[in-house]
Amino acid sequence: MRLRSIPSIFRLGFCGAAFLISIAVDSTLAEISVPKIISDHMVLQQGEGAQLWGWAEPQEKITAELLSGTQAIQSATTTAGDDRKWKLSFKELKAGGSYDLVLRGSNTIVVKDVMVGEVWLASGQSNMEWDVNNSLNGREEIAQARYPEIRIFTVKRAASVKPQEDCTGKWERCDPSVAAHFTGVGYFFSRSLHRELKVPIGLIHSSFGGSHAEWWTPIPALAAVPELAPIVESWNKDRENYPAAKAEYDRRLAAWKEEEQKALTAGQPAPPKPPLPRGSGWPSPACLFHAMIEPIASYTFRGIIWYQGEANTPKAAEYRLLFATLIKAWRETFGGGDLPFYYVQLANFQPRKTEPAESAWAELREAQRLTLDQPATGMAVAIDIGDENNIHPKNKQEVGARLSRIALAKTYGRDIEDSGPLPSGFEVRGGEVHIRFSHAKDGLITRDGRAPQGFALADATGKFAWASARIEGDTVIISNPSIVKPEKVRYAWADSPDCNLTNRDDLPASPFQMSLTP
Repeated sequence: MRLRSIPSIFRLGFCGAAFLISIAVDSTLAEISVPKIISDHMVLQQGEGAQLWGWAEPQEKITAELLSGTQAIQSATTTAGDDRKWKLSFKELKAGGSYDLVLRGSNTIVVKDVMVGEVWLASGQSNMEWDVNNSLNGREEIAQARYPEIRIFTVKRAASVKPQEDCTGKWERCDPSVAAHFTGVGYFFSRSLHRELKVPIGLIHSSFGGSHAEWWTPIPALAAVPELAPIVESWNKDRENYPAAKAEYDRRLAAWKEEEQKALTAGQPAPPKPPLPRGSGWPSPACLFHAMIEPIASYTFRGIIWYQGEANTPKAAEYRLLFATLIKAWRETFGGGDLPFYYVQLANFQPRKTEPAESAWAELREAQRLTLDQPATGMAVAIDIGDENNIHPKNKQEVGARLSRIALAKTYGRDIEDSGPLPSGFEVRGGEVHIRFSHAKDGLITRDGRAPQGFALADATGKFAWASARIEGDTVIISNPSIVKPEKVRYAWADSPDCNLTNRDDLPASPFQMSLTP
């Protein structure tokens, strides 16, 4: 027979939050527990179905109450399954707070200072990870970061070859004491939403610098696409070969240590250290998905913002399929439906070239543009705010603002332009190419008053040459006297292009390429 909990109460620090927990006399009985993301200062998604989950004894009854003082705002009840897992959800929640969240089973957990508002997930690689402190005017931004209703949960970096049930992290209220390490793009996005929507904003930040998209993608999703299945097959082969490869590595490492010592004794540079063999678990397909996404998969949020792609530029053609596969897989993971997924196109980077040339960065940007054919997606163009000399441009404020424009227009119904001009059609008239653009209802302009720059044409030879261009309303007319029968057109097709086309909302046109023949 289960013994009643004794009235003694103590405070237990858990992931930066303090929970009130009753002590059961019989210590062999499992207490109810929750993941670290359900903790002090959390933000619950307003509207229908904000979920909570955790673990308890099989068939144990769990009750959740959201309290304003002693008044219950809402309650929900569930029962743990035979696998010890439980999940429940609140009905319609209205923005507000601060509340206490009380979870009762064999013990009681109290989560303090809970808000209800809009929750977003921010993910990607280093440009999403890049913090406020290192963003443009970082010191001033930190000093002004007094938004107690903006809360950010930062998932600690981790990788795993197996699905994980929990992660490490904590919710933090936005103030100057902690804002320095917040994701810059995520913070400026959240700040813009908070100012416009006037509700609490929760941001779950889960990114990893230098990460490849396949590390964030479930293996079954990769394996189901014939063109992506080799990623999984290569990994499986590496795992099979790992014991032999590790033995060879150990032999080479021992030899290297001897050579290193000899070099140091002789005052010479040490030889390069042999690389670790693949197959031990990092990096691998889905390793970040398992460790940094699956643990938060049951959390309810409005949508996703994403800034990644630099690591995949060597395989831009593959990225066209890979990125769409990731988006579909995440939506299934988070419960299905067309969860909003808004992302940043790669910024300009590396020295500018004077003549048209091939560009892996341009190819990756094109893959990102073509992903707009997926439902409920949006793309923030950043071709004008990068840094030729730095893969981490500092102007995260504008990136966050452009992402927030997309969210405000597409998700929250604001009557504002959400994108720069995108090519929507063409017509060839003699040697001239007329390119029509969407997102240019008030006409196209150039940012600097010059004629449109960055257009290039190619004929059947495939060799591109710069072209002159002029604007007529929502159309750009392009020509080059030496190219009589143009077959392809490109705009801003370079690592760091000279380009200046915008709409009247000062949003830059996306780089693109287009075939002019059937």
